[in-house]
Amino acid sequence: MTNTNDTGGQKSAFILEAHGLTKEFRGFVAVKGLDLKIRRGTIHALIGPNGAGKSTVFNLLTKFLPPTKGQILYEGRDITAAKPADVARMGMVRSFQISAVFPDLTVLENVRVALQRRLGTSFQFWRSDHSLKQLDAQGYELLDAVNLLDLSQRRAADLPYGRKRALEIATTLALDPAMLLLDEPLAGMGHEDIDRTARLIKQVAKNRTVLMVEHNLSVVADLSDTITVLRRGELLAEGNYATVSSNPEVREAYMGSTNG
Repeated sequence: MTNTNDTGGQKSAFILEAHGLTKEFRGFVAVKGLDLKIRRGTIHALIGPNGAGKSTVFNLLTKFLPPTKGQILYEGRDITAAKPADVARMGMVRSFQISAVFPDLTVLENVRVALQRRLGTSFQFWRSDHSLKQLDAQGYELLDAVNLLDLSQRRAADLPYGRKRALEIATTLALDPAMLLLDEPLAGMGHEDIDRTARLIKQVAKNRTVLMVEHNLSVVADLSDTITVLRRGELLAEGNYATVSSNPEVREAYMGSTNG
């Protein structure tokens, strides 16, 4: 699929855009007139204190919620009315805040199921073991990319929390997305797992765009190219870490949430 802008036949610098995005729930405005542009090939963090509207925006962008008003463009195409499966097929794939893996399958088998989904055979569990093993090489390659190769035969249920999140990223990568959307991938982790997962996100972002929702400003300091800060469903600030962290309104919004 080739997507171009209206001027020079080249892809736009922005892979995902939202214009005037608004979401109301029975009179409560959770997101109000948000304009957002995600630059291609970057790591973009969407952050804000509790109640800022991060999850609502994330669900709007990934089509798990319909907007009350506004427009969403992916690769120049209007996806405002598209379904989640449609945008996933276009190359925009999300992971979930709660780790979504099959606990009783091995690490490799989890990745293999995801690879089957991309091939359109995800429900053909009766296929011969020999046929399924043809996916193993790709599976091992993905596990190597997320540093899980040595745990390939471990049951997913037995993995430490941080490693389960790495497996979830591996299964998302199995769908070969052009854009990866991560819902609080660092939530609930200790310092060691945060550092390891941050390195992993940087690694997988080398040839794709990443949009991640996060609560804590400090944990995205060295990870994100651009940070968008929300407050009560509206844009509060945007820029690199130095720009947003020095913004007095951002510091006030995060008082008690971060150290700076």
